[in-house]
Amino acid sequence: MPETADAVLDGLDPEQREVALALGGPVCVLAGAGTGKTRAITHRIAYGVRAGVLQPATVLAVTFTNRAAGEMRGRLRQLGAGGVQARTFHSAALRQLQFFWPKAVGGELPRLLERKVQLVAEAAARCRIRLDRNELRDVTGEIEWAKVTQTVPADYPAVVAKALRDAPRDPAEIGQIYATYEQLKRDRSVIDFEDVLLLTVAILQDRHDIADQVRRQYQHFVVDEYQDVSPLQQRLLDLWLGDRDSLCVVGDASQTIYSFTGATPDHLLNFRTRHPGATVVRLVRDYRSTPQVVHLANGLLSQARGRAAEHRLELVSQRGPGPEPVYAEYADEPAEAEGTARRVRDLIAAGVPAGEIAVLYRINAQSEVYEQALADAGVPYQLRGAERFFERQEVREAGIALRGAARAGGNDSLLDGAEDLPAQVRAVLSTKGWTTEPPAGSGAVRDRWESLAALVRLAEDFARARPGATLSDLVAELDERAAAQHAPTVQGVTLASLHAAKGLEWDAVFLVGLTEGMMPITYAKTDEQVEEERRLLYVGVTRARVHLTLSWSLSRSPGGRASRRPTRFLKGLRPGSGALGTTVHGGGQGSVERGSAPARRRQRGPVRCRVCGATLTEAGAMKLMRCEDCPSDMDEGLYERLRDWRAERAGELGQPAYCVFTDKTLMAIAERVPATGGELASIAGVGTRKLNRFGADVLAICAGGEGGAEADED
Repeated sequence: MPETADAVLDGLDPEQREVALALGGPVCVLAGAGTGKTRAITHRIAYGVRAGVLQPATVLAVTFTNRAAGEMRGRLRQLGAGGVQARTFHSAALRQLQFFWPKAVGGELPRLLERKVQLVAEAAARCRIRLDRNELRDVTGEIEWAKVTQTVPADYPAVVAKALRDAPRDPAEIGQIYATYEQLKRDRSVIDFEDVLLLTVAILQDRHDIADQVRRQYQHFVVDEYQDVSPLQQRLLDLWLGDRDSLCVVGDASQTIYSFTGATPDHLLNFRTRHPGATVVRLVRDYRSTPQVVHLANGLLSQARGRAAEHRLELVSQRGPGPEPVYAEYADEPAEAEGTARRVRDLIAAGVPAGEIAVLYRINAQSEVYEQALADAGVPYQLRGAERFFERQEVREAGIALRGAARAGGNDSLLDGAEDLPAQVRAVLSTKGWTTEPPAGSGAVRDRWESLAALVRLAEDFARARPGATLSDLVAELDERAAAQHAPTVQGVTLASLHAAKGLEWDAVFLVGLTEGMMPITYAKTDEQVEEERRLLYVGVTRARVHLTLSWSLSRSPGGRASRRPTRFLKGLRPGSGALGTTVHGGGQGSVERGSAPARRRQRGPVRCRVCGATLTEAGAMKLMRCEDCPSDMDEGLYERLRDWRAERAGELGQPAYCVFTDKTLMAIAERVPATGGELASIAGVGTRKLNRFGADVLAICAGGEGGAEADED
């Protein structure tokens, strides 16, 4: 902790220091990616508190995620400003609503509806409108958008038409579902997250005495990620402020990627119009990325159009030089996934931790082929989505089980023989699905195991940091982390959508599937929608610290027509193409590598099911060479012998079982019963490396033998 107020300023660059010293009046910080904006605003608050200019209890810092709010609180505590409130808009509003509801309305606050999807489904059914799973998700998103833009059900169709918004269903139908959903909430005395903001706004507007009380409590405001503020959040902020101007906002219009949720950069871009005397500071020193990555990021924005582009920030890297971005072209999606997995494995072998590598894609549906490819390559991974770690069902169930075991103490038979804390945690979580070996392949079972494994590792780290700690101590630590949304680190390569990657960073980033129709996405029709897609790619590029690979495939399926084209956003930025199999260096702009598919994929025509003849498109089906629901001619006995052998080999190697072969690969082997190395190599998921390492064993088992251990290295 800095000893004095002036010491808080140590280590700040000139622009960050300017932010920290700007304690009076409205302040607008335009902060590019990787420029240390969180550092600047936390030091500003801490300096104000330590200098006696700001009272901690009168400062409210708001941001958009619990992770960001937790990080801000942690930094403020380290700087000696622990009494400052750092919250999301929703949590700050909910706290006020819970406190003032009895006085403003009377009685208890209605129950908060954590997930609105089920109620939206019921509303649609009452309207006699059938929604499939994807439509249900999209209609739910439309209702959320309508509420944060303060659009009532009756006005929804007209507002959508005026906004040129591409509604997922007929706007009149969505308006009807929206109205029924609101009625169901009233009937059941429940509110949703958007209601938290709406009701807080209503109370502050209608009850001047309550608004005055809030304004006496909070006199200084800091808003992070201001480009993502919705009209409703801006209205709430205006009510918190009243006629005062002690406000500091931080944002970057070039990182506006959530307009589908109602976010708009207009509030950031209009800030100086609303506050003519505002102090404006630009942070452009990029401490995250190498000059090569920053050069590409700047190049992307140099081609942008629109109002946000007019206010773009030209980043200046503060790091030493690194490798040029790599551009990789593949014949088809499975080949792209396999090529990406090979590159990931090579980076890990070169010393880059798996947890410092990310594969980012435009939509979540793209993840499966990369999950399979990484599993085939023996690379651990984690899926990152919208669901927060401590809100996952398996984590909640694990917490309940650990709490029960801690209360029971020595009377819990589960803990018999478990002498240390990690052993106790493993014993308890084994009843919830944790095993010493992860399940093979991908999917929900694997995701559940990864969550539980993260808790086991947290227990191991906790025990090392606090020798003698008990299960009760760990439960208290988990409760504290859950309150702060401080999730443990799941070891492995991160798979995430570009939207989910916002605010994160890695040493190495792979941006995959960069084709027209996916980037920009096919339903981005207006100029502004296309520009938001460009900003989304910019966010992806600026997640990388050192290594950056951008890739695309010319067709979806092996043997398909090569009709795809790389995204227009890379035009003029990537080098010219070269002959297949060569590397073309692009004069400081990076390199293009044309990765051909493995030999087994160089076939003409689509891949067809060997049972029914249908065209195969999914990675798992292509691995089996049949539709997932077509009859299997698998030799069950052989499959079980292969599983037993795999478990033994994985144990010898100290690796998860799926690093040897996934379940799907073993099924394919047991169905096709290869007799030669060539036949085995033709099965997806084997490849040259695994053929050399495990081929003799597998062929011996297929021939009726037991298989023996080989050398551990290729």
